[in-house]
Amino acid sequence: MLYLAEVQKKGSFMGARTELRLLARQQSEQSWVAITGEEWLSSEEASAFNSGALVLVDIAGNRQVQRVQEASRQLVSILQNFSRLQEKFRTQEEEIEQWKQSLTYQSQELNRREMEMEARREQLQQLEEDFEQLEAQRLEVESSRTEINQLREEMERNRAELEGAWAHLRGEQRRFAERQESVQTTALDTEQAHYLQSLIDQIGAALINSQPIRSSIDDTFGLLEQRQAELTQHWQELEHLRVNAEQQQGEVDRGGQDLHQRWQQWHEAQASLEKAQAELKVQQHSLNLKEEQARMLTLQIQNYEELYQQTYQLAESTDGAKVSQSIDSQALEKLSIEELQTLVNDLERDFRKLSHFVNDQEEELKLQQEAIDELLQQLENHEGFERIELESNMDFEQQRYQMLEETLVGQRRSLREREELLTQHQNILARRQGKISGESQKPQIDLSPVLTQLEGQKQQQAQALEKLEGQLEQLRSTIGQMQGTLSQQATDQEHRRNELKELENQHRNQMRSVAELWGKVNTYQELLRPLQDGVDALRSQLQTTAETLLHLDQASQNQQQALGNLRQTVESLLASPELAAS
Repeated sequence: MLYLAEVQKKGSFMGARTELRLLARQQSEQSWVAITGEEWLSSEEASAFNSGALVLVDIAGNRQVQRVQEASRQLVSILQNFSRLQEKFRTQEEEIEQWKQSLTYQSQELNRREMEMEARREQLQQLEEDFEQLEAQRLEVESSRTEINQLREEMERNRAELEGAWAHLRGEQRRFAERQESVQTTALDTEQAHYLQSLIDQIGAALINSQPIRSSIDDTFGLLEQRQAELTQHWQELEHLRVNAEQQQGEVDRGGQDLHQRWQQWHEAQASLEKAQAELKVQQHSLNLKEEQARMLTLQIQNYEELYQQTYQLAESTDGAKVSQSIDSQALEKLSIEELQTLVNDLERDFRKLSHFVNDQEEELKLQQEAIDELLQQLENHEGFERIELESNMDFEQQRYQMLEETLVGQRRSLREREELLTQHQNILARRQGKISGESQKPQIDLSPVLTQLEGQKQQQAQALEKLEGQLEQLRSTIGQMQGTLSQQATDQEHRRNELKELENQHRNQMRSVAELWGKVNTYQELLRPLQDGVDALRSQLQTTAETLLHLDQASQNQQQALGNLRQTVESLLASPELAAS
């Protein structure tokens, strides 16, 4: 099983040992699972790596480390794959977004058509009264057309009767002419003259009176012009509606294009925001890794400090153990005894001062402990507000005790080093004065190199921690700025999205209004066209009838004139002496 681990080197008095802190376990080629909790493994194979390094560890089923390799290349490969997957996901999201836009456009088009159909249905209901009125007008026109047809039929019958009478008259005229030729006498007999006169009267009565028909046609023309005026007003209203619909349609089309462009800009800004958010996650992950590294460095510093304290305590409990650095004996040997005595006296004076100061601090620490013990006893006998006040005092006294104790740790160490330094100088002085020999000095265990090495390691780790904390502070500042900026951008994006949604609803309502207006225009035109065609056809028929009536009036006038001449002829014959004698 392959694991991602962090190398940790823990030092001890016997030497350093290398341990691996397991961070994640590989489930598949592209899948890793983080390990919760603390899992450690000892591994000598990882000793070649520096502390804090990330490695890939192949662990067998018996928890034995089989192989350790550097994880940097693998991590770079994983990050590259992650970047490629992110790019692939982004491309897929863009395609999905394009599909969404296409589906949205299709849905809007379907909604527009549906709204147009709905508007037409509503418009049909709204124009029902107008349609009924126009239908009533159409019925009136049809009634007028029927009356005109009846008048035309009556005119045709009268014309037929008139033509029959004229045919009969012409026949009588022919017979009369034949008789006149056969009779050489003056004229007709009385009976024939009266018969001829009665035929003339009958023909005169059968002549058509076109005045009622002309009045009816004029009335129909007036009604037709009235209906045409109403239709003209409706046509003007239709043209006004069409112009208004075209204007609103242009505004809706321009608004749709602007809305589409603004949606595209929003999606581009959203993609940039998501990219920045992904970068922020990377920065946060890097921050977490650095914080974990800082925690491990802090733990190492604490371990070095504990080891240092343990070594120092071991030196204090061991006779002849030396913790201070060795002095320069050759330089002291070159000094005169008086100079060396003066140096020793100065060291003794400094040691006494520091010793008195440390003793005072120890006494103060003891008094502080007694104060804490007294407060503990008081806490057992008090309740309520007094207990709260005592607990607050207790916290203050404990914090003060901790500060004094931490200060004393360094002061005790400094006092021990001063004492060892003074002892070394006193020994050299005593030897040079002949009070002791070099062989009489007790052998010492010099722990100063160990302590110096531990202090050096701790300082090195402290410097690394300080540098890392500087990087953490800068990274936290960068992440804070990014979070503030991205939060504002996300808020702006959400605000813009809500605005675009509102504009989209307004655009949809405008499309619905335009569709209703076009439905009204189309319905209005569909209703007006048949009525206009009917009025035009009726006007054409009336004009034809009027022209026919004009011809009939001219023929009637000619017939009246002919009958007048014939009547005068017959009357002159009746008045002649020959016809009267017969």
